[in-house]
Amino acid sequence: MDRNIAVDRPVEGVEHPDHRVEFELSPGDIQAVRFGVSPGHELAHAVRVLLRPEQHPLQWGWLRAVRDHLPRESFDLLSAVIGDDGYLPDFLTATPSWDMTPEAELDALRSAALDPMRVDLGKMVLRSTGSRQRALREMQERPTRARATIADAWQDVWDAALAPVWPQLDRLLRADIAVRSRTIASSGIGEMADDLHPNVSWGEGAVRVRLRKHSEQVDCRGSGLVLVPSVMSSWGCMALTEPPAQPTLFYPARGVTAVWARDAAETAEALGALVGPARAEILLGASAARTTSQVARDGGIAVSTASHHLTVLRDAGLITSERDGARMLHLRTPLGEAMVGAAL
Repeated sequence: MDRNIAVDRPVEGVEHPDHRVEFELSPGDIQAVRFGVSPGHELAHAVRVLLRPEQHPLQWGWLRAVRDHLPRESFDLLSAVIGDDGYLPDFLTATPSWDMTPEAELDALRSAALDPMRVDLGKMVLRSTGSRQRALREMQERPTRARATIADAWQDVWDAALAPVWPQLDRLLRADIAVRSRTIASSGIGEMADDLHPNVSWGEGAVRVRLRKHSEQVDCRGSGLVLVPSVMSSWGCMALTEPPAQPTLFYPARGVTAVWARDAAETAEALGALVGPARAEILLGASAARTTSQVARDGGIAVSTASHHLTVLRDAGLITSERDGARMLHLRTPLGEAMVGAAL
């Protein structure tokens, strides 16, 4: 081989088709993998969608509803911190968990450790120029003030851009998690990982994800791997690997269409056209376990009618019914979650 011929190998920070992160797990270790939601990740990518809308056609319906109501000063500040592509500062998101709420995410940001935040801001300084770089450098030099200002901006932009659609967005995320969890239970981590995204695969005890500019081997044994579906970053995957953060893979949630942000009434109408208005209402309300009497009361129908609709939905595999003492509790199945998510 001619030594003068350069070998085309991935270079850190430079786009290359062979960049990949490998999350190494013990084969068959189901407990090492868990799912979470991340309101902070959704907000950060909502900002990026608003900065580069032409690249995110699935978000255009949402964009039309929120772009004229943004708090401009707060949005500009978050835009400077987040940028329109590439590295995302770690301090903006807490460790994703199943019960993570926007309020908890904001509380975590308000109390984020200052030294790691200063490091993150320094990385953004190196990735910016001009007035943005000067603003970021000032934040890095005055981190206590910057943390409070960024948190206030986070809340302003959240209230205007994502709070109105959080129920729809949260439902899509949890529908995705329900389906993935069922796949792990029935077919194993490998099949679940292979179905996450075309850039994600399972092999030799590792979840592998192709990225644009970064390669790394991450030993998750002992720490586990967090899988986080995303609606706003529907274009591809992102990895969080730097300690002390837990190894995390963000991937596009399934069922995201251009009409995902429509309101609950439109969703109920679309689902009602498929299963009937009464059953649609019962299925939409089945995100929390309810008794037959509660279903009847919530829908303003007779208990016998509620029981009939629940039987039809159960026979179709859309809800599950389990006895709790003298009560029978009804809850959506992963298939039911997927159907509700598809109707968004």
